[in-house]
Amino acid sequence: MPSRLRKSRKTRGARTHGYGRVGQHRDQGSKGFRKCGRHKHKWSWVQRYEPDYFGSSGFSSPKALKVKTNTVNIGRLDRMAESATVEKGGKLLVDLESLGFTKLLGSGKLTKPLVVKVLSCSKSAAEKVKEAGGQILMAAQEQGE
Repeated sequence: MPSRLRKSRKTRGARTHGYGRVGQHRDQGSKGFRKCGRHKHKWSWVQRYEPDYFGSSGFSSPKALKVKTNTVNIGRLDRMAESATVEKGGKLLVDLESLGFTKLLGSGKLTKPLVVKVLSCSKSAAEKVKEAGGQILMAAQEQGE
């Protein structure tokens, strides 16, 4: 900043420089606990005690892109069929969407023929449900029908 633009240049000869009676702008000093001077006179301190203070590392994706998928494995479907089921055409209907699950995964065994309503599922989960004599109803299939 050029010295000709500073307030002290404008107020030369004004005694108080616009701060009223004597002593009103005295004894202020600088706040020592702040992090000023880290890129200037305190740079050697930063290099020694906080070398990672400046800059960033890694990548953080926007929260809008992070979609939480609540998954469930096929092994749990037998137990869920007992508590949260409705009969549909002789087979039990398990609505995973209403239970808060968004994806069906294929770990475990299925012993009953079930009709499973879910948003998405893995290939192995779809195969295991069909082998047991069941069916998977996904949201995209229902809209298309």
